[in-house]
Amino acid sequence: MNHSRAPVLDALAAYHRRGFVPFTPPGHKQGRGTDPRVREVLGSDVFGADVLAVAGLDDRTASGRVLERAEALMADAVRADRAFFTTCGSSLSVKSAMLAVARPHQKLLISRDAHKSVVSGLVLSGIRPCWIDPSWDAELHLAHPPGPEAYAAALAADPDAVGALVTSPTPYGTCADLAGIAEVCHRHGVPVIVDEAWGAHLPFHPELPTWAMDAGADVCVTSVHKMGGGLEQGSVFHQQGDRVDPAHLAACADLLGTTSPNVLIFAAMDGWRRQMAERGERLLSDALSLAARVRSELGQIPGLHVDGTEFLGPGLAYALDPLQVVVDVSALDITGYAAADWLRDHHRINLHVCDHRRISAQLSYADNDATAQVLTTALRALPEHATGLAKASLPVAVPDPAELRLETAMLPRDAFFADTEQVPAAKAAGRIAAQMITPYPPGIPVAVPGERLTAEVLDYLQSGVRSGMVLPDADTGTSAEGNEQDADAAELRTIRVVA
Repeated sequence: MNHSRAPVLDALAAYHRRGFVPFTPPGHKQGRGTDPRVREVLGSDVFGADVLAVAGLDDRTASGRVLERAEALMADAVRADRAFFTTCGSSLSVKSAMLAVARPHQKLLISRDAHKSVVSGLVLSGIRPCWIDPSWDAELHLAHPPGPEAYAAALAADPDAVGALVTSPTPYGTCADLAGIAEVCHRHGVPVIVDEAWGAHLPFHPELPTWAMDAGADVCVTSVHKMGGGLEQGSVFHQQGDRVDPAHLAACADLLGTTSPNVLIFAAMDGWRRQMAERGERLLSDALSLAARVRSELGQIPGLHVDGTEFLGPGLAYALDPLQVVVDVSALDITGYAAADWLRDHHRINLHVCDHRRISAQLSYADNDATAQVLTTALRALPEHATGLAKASLPVAVPDPAELRLETAMLPRDAFFADTEQVPAAKAAGRIAAQMITPYPPGIPVAVPGERLTAEVLDYLQSGVRSGMVLPDADTGTSAEGNEQDADAAELRTIRVVA
């Protein structure tokens, strides 16, 4: 295929060149009706490119096959049979994949480190999850993707499962042995979905962890906006082989997706695919070299430890994306929450994930020596201010892995739609959660609807909130205006449980 072409961008340029006048949505009519104060911030070009996909970018019958051609180029670029663009993020894409593989009440093998969008898919679909425990590192308090042996054991325990869902890479950059998992599942006739939201860049460089399609996965979901050059909400799910019907997959996406997709999001994904197909390996080589230098420099700062090889090995992760630079700050006696807040307030940098002991910086092909220097300069200043931060830091009561794992007492859908009541967090132990409770980022629920809450997990969440953990789907003492209270005053107040 000719990867110098970008069908969506080409069609948008032709639209403006031909001077079409729309008597259709959007109502701002190419920005003519937009408040000048809005244009001053967003720019006029945003509104000029905001056109209908059909009866705008393409004609009313879509005879130009604009989106179809762009998706075919994407599939070819990443060695998939088919690709589907969506403008509702990978949260929609992963739900579509789940619906395409399993029907209501059928069993789906799912690693328990799944994103909250997977749990939302369970609530909407009525699929019965067969949870697979991650590979827990009890010393570092971190979960890595489960390995092939865990999926083999799950299939032995639930031979009527109709599919498997793997999350890889994690937001910390740790990856599963996807080829091994695919081999185990395919031997049992079970298709594999990979939530590879953090891995859109993986197909374009041989030194990065193996990309899901190359590993033999049947469906793979990627967030182009996370590690690629897409706009927020830009997502692609890829399909290969005949274990998942592509027509049914497309129908499931249509069921959940918007009928008014944003052409700007399509165009950005189309242009990024062209960029990666033409220059991706060189751009990513530069990014990998930069990441190595950043890791080396940060590793020399007293009190900071850059995680890497300790994440890998038997019972841990299979591979690691080095562009996720994870830094352990526990030797400074501070939390990652306090470190991230201080770095934003004093050095104007926003970090990726932070937790009770770590911060992480996501690098991409767009970073350079200048942005790397901003990061390293900021982190060099952190240790000298750690004493003050430590005085304000509160400990987080992280449970043992066995205590963190909750009993599934009801299906997620049944619990979510059951009669519920709101109870004080202090009295919620033993009750069945009717909501998700999700530290964010990274968005992996500690409790999902249908799980029985325990004192250990509630202590973890309560201590986490007091230390700066954000639980956007829980009642944590945030004012009605949305302003966060001081961490010392914050608390997990009430939880919605099954009545």
